[in-house]
Amino acid sequence: MPDTPPMPFDAEFLADPHAGFARLRQQAPVHRIRTPDGAAAWLVTRYADVRAALADPRLSLDKANSAGRGFTGFALPPALDANLLNMDPPDHTRLRRLVSRAFTPRYVERMRDRVQAITDELLDAVAPLGRADLVASLAAPVSAMTICEVLGVEEADRADFRSWVEAMVAPDPRDPARAKERMRSAIGQMAHYLTDLVARKRRAPGEDLLSSWVTARDAEDRLSEDELTSLAFLTLMAGYENPVHLIGKGALTLAQRPELAAELRERPELVVSAVDELMRYDGPQTLAIRRFPLEDVEIGGVRVPAGETVLLSLMSANRDPDQFARADELDIHRADNQHVALGHGIHFCLGASLTRVQAQVALGTVVRRFPDLALAVPAAELRWRPSHRSHGLLELPVVFTPTSRSGAGR
Repeated sequence: MPDTPPMPFDAEFLADPHAGFARLRQQAPVHRIRTPDGAAAWLVTRYADVRAALADPRLSLDKANSAGRGFTGFALPPALDANLLNMDPPDHTRLRRLVSRAFTPRYVERMRDRVQAITDELLDAVAPLGRADLVASLAAPVSAMTICEVLGVEEADRADFRSWVEAMVAPDPRDPARAKERMRSAIGQMAHYLTDLVARKRRAPGEDLLSSWVTARDAEDRLSEDELTSLAFLTLMAGYENPVHLIGKGALTLAQRPELAAELRERPELVVSAVDELMRYDGPQTLAIRRFPLEDVEIGGVRVPAGETVLLSLMSANRDPDQFARADELDIHRADNQHVALGHGIHFCLGASLTRVQAQVALGTVVRRFPDLALAVPAAELRWRPSHRSHGLLELPVVFTPTSRSGAGR
């Protein structure tokens, strides 16, 4: 094993990550690599290994188990760090049970009408113009407004929240020093904001999720103060990140595939399977959250020492031809679509149902309201987020026939 492992996530790789992961899958199931911040890690690329590792209790999410073997990651304050992505059972089980009670199927279906209303309002604003950036005009605000309403974040604070998330998860690689400072500032502002928001919910609780957690903290003593603010932090981050990328890239696919958009207009019930196939085909997250073996483990025939960093590529697993027939083809009729775009096992995304509803509503409404949707620029000119962790568009300029029909998505 070389002392200085290769760093696959360069500009060429990020420009076409599916091609890059295809090469890595073909070469070997597990690769010793460097991440862009210089840390060493083991990258797992094949579906069977990724799915098994996602549910393997020997792979810890607790950073305390990194054993000082090069892991850096976010330097989060305690008010943000005590979240589910840094926990193993039994603490993970305790907090997940508390959160999962909020994201019940009944609650998520009730949110469908609210997501539809938000989507219609956003598209009403751009419909008369005949052109829009569907990331800024639809994907980002739908994602932010939905999760902020769930948690009870006031409307006036939502623009700040979006800017903090972008600074944390997608630092600009062209100016690392400035990006690092922006990230540090965003983390500090987010911690201060959430601490203040919790105090406001204590004084004046509402019907939102965060108010219910404050009650669980104060009246029932089921979580600590840091766990409370950290839960809010993770819910906001994940509740924004996954749908914004899924909706943005889904809209890109519809603009490039008018025959697919036409089929969804004719058979709107297919939007459910279409969204799951879009998650498999080009999902929002490139990698699952890092893991640390509690003991030496074998993955894909490779021995990984205890305490080292393991990265599981969800994107690569979902294009593995050993699991999916015609893996590089988008097929909205695909049966038994057991993708891992939102994880697997005890760390499966808690907000998966809400993410699906947002994408189903947003994309289904776009195909109905804008039947001649097309890209406003060549696909090669689209700008992508500079991140090896997630995969999403910075903007999606499109054109369509102007209309003033209000609420046409209903």
